[in-house]
Amino acid sequence: MSKITGWAKYIPNKEIFLLFPLLLFLTGFYLFPIAKILLSSIYEDGFTIEHIYRIFTVPLYFRVLIKTIKISLVVTAACVIMGYPVAYLFYDVKDRTRDLLLIVVLIPFWVSILVRTYGWMVMLGRTGLFNSILMSLGIISSPMKLLYNEPAVYMGMIQIMLPFMILPLYSVMSKIDRNLLKAGEILGASPAAVFRKIFFPLSLPGVLTGGILVFLLSTGFFITPSLLGGRKEIMIAVLIAEQVDVLLNWSFAAALSLLLLTFTLVTLGLFNKLFGLDRIIKQI
Repeated sequence: MSKITGWAKYIPNKEIFLLFPLLLFLTGFYLFPIAKILLSSIYEDGFTIEHIYRIFTVPLYFRVLIKTIKISLVVTAACVIMGYPVAYLFYDVKDRTRDLLLIVVLIPFWVSILVRTYGWMVMLGRTGLFNSILMSLGIISSPMKLLYNEPAVYMGMIQIMLPFMILPLYSVMSKIDRNLLKAGEILGASPAAVFRKIFFPLSLPGVLTGGILVFLLSTGFFITPSLLGGRKEIMIAVLIAEQVDVLLNWSFAAALSLLLLTFTLVTLGLFNKLFGLDRIIKQI
């Protein structure tokens, strides 16, 4: 092995040196903006906790946080229920069919979330696809109110979040040794027992990873709840945008952002404490 000569031998940790451009980028475009937002939530012409105090004393903001958590949990549960069979289908079909199905799952990523949300608005409107079909079949006599309510938010968010559940699930399932399933069948277990006692436990890291990913993305979702939910179904990201765009109250918007960031970090911390985030990531 050749000796390191020249100025390079005086660098104590060359890995850190190689990472310096990335660290500089993250500091300038990620850490600094976050620090500025956090500072503006407690400093406005002097140190103040007025905005944080307002969050915890005005019932509206607590209700918005609870609604955000509720919608995110429902969307996550629906994505698990709908995404698990699709991921299992990927595991069970031939390679060529699997590639075609993966393309179908990935196609939504090529379309803007805004465009997809407007598509839901067209389908759920009074003269949209769903009402037109129901009226043509004689099921209803007048258009139903399918837009600007909580079910509309669920439909739009589930459709957008479903790929984020399917892909981690499939990543974990694809690494499950098929010989383990064959061994269970040879030993006399039924297909249902093999799935329940072997396959499903081994696929749980995918369920947990996809679940936490969908949940955290849902808590900060803005476009779909804003367009499909209207004024009644306000999530915390919508409330933050309203404080910035309409009321021009940047300091209070920063305090709400601090609340959302704290909730996200606490959720990740609890998830890591209960399930071990590093161990789950290694299995993906």
